[in-house]
Amino acid sequence: MGNLCGKESKDNFSQPGRTLSSAPPQNQKPISSLPKKVGGPPRTLGSASTAPEAGGSAAEDARRKAAEAAEARANAANKPKGKLGSQLAEQKKQTRTDTLDAASRDELRMRDADAGQEARVYN
Repeated sequence: MGNLCGKESKDNFSQPGRTLSSAPPQNQKPISSLPKKVGGPPRTLGSASTAPEAGGSAAEDARRKAAEAAEARANAANKPKGKLGSQLAEQKKQTRTDTLDAASRDELRMRDADAGQEARVYN
């Protein structure tokens, strides 16, 4: 049974093979025809123009803008969003002992509820 829609493939064993220690055959044609050097002067982060501005003030301005953007992202990530976000923030604040105490209290409540159920059934 074969592939109905595909092309007939070349047989991998029709050509002579090579040993494990030999190098792979070299390609005869170049891989790409892109120029080796992409031109243009470098631009400063945050600059709108294509030419770099002279002086260190442009670099300082770009650094300040990048720092402000990073602070805004950090503040937005720390802010809880909605009811579930605030609950998640509360859980993240809990220490290991707080978590164990809460689990212990839940287990005691479940035991009390089971004991009350047993008393009502008269077992």
